[in-house]
Amino acid sequence: MATRTDALTRREQILKEAARLFAERGFHGVGVDEIGAAVGISGPGLYRHFAGKDAMLAELLVGISGSLLTGAKRRLAEAEGVAGPEAVLDSLIEGHIDFALDDRPLITLHDRELDRLRDTDRKLVRQLQRQYVELWVGVVREVYPAAPEPAARSAVHSVFGLLNSTPHLGRPGALPGRSATAALLHRMARGAFAAVGEG
Repeated sequence: MATRTDALTRREQILKEAARLFAERGFHGVGVDEIGAAVGISGPGLYRHFAGKDAMLAELLVGISGSLLTGAKRRLAEAEGVAGPEAVLDSLIEGHIDFALDDRPLITLHDRELDRLRDTDRKLVRQLQRQYVELWVGVVREVYPAAPEPAARSAVHSVFGLLNSTPHLGRPGALPGRSATAALLHRMARGAFAAVGEG
């Protein structure tokens, strides 16, 4: 008999393959049977886990927005009373870089398919993203107190644009290596934030 853990693992496998396929071929270019084949189950077998492709897309996009926010809040909580704002900003950057390098298909999926979500799901994604941005803005303004709030917010959006450009860096094997790419992205993000501090 399958355990709850097995079901979650299968569900995660389905979502991972759905994200990859949707990013490669577009939401409408992928059938349920193809997603099922990628995880070794029949297309109709997917309906035991998801109501359909729309439900998968919603879970992927709402899920990653929620995960980024939860991770950022956790990093802030762990740093409270232990680390200064510079270390907190570095930690936030590292967390977003991990996402940008490890979940590249989700970035592509968000860019291409967000408008396909139901209004309620799209609004939830936007709400989670606004909270994530504002959390970063607060930290940036602690590091650079002279930076006006609109400038700090613009810098955060610019850094997200930079970090979320990873799907356009070429195939994973074409990058100089994960640690070197992560270090380069980190330096570039800090450079962008330093620029707002000079303003």
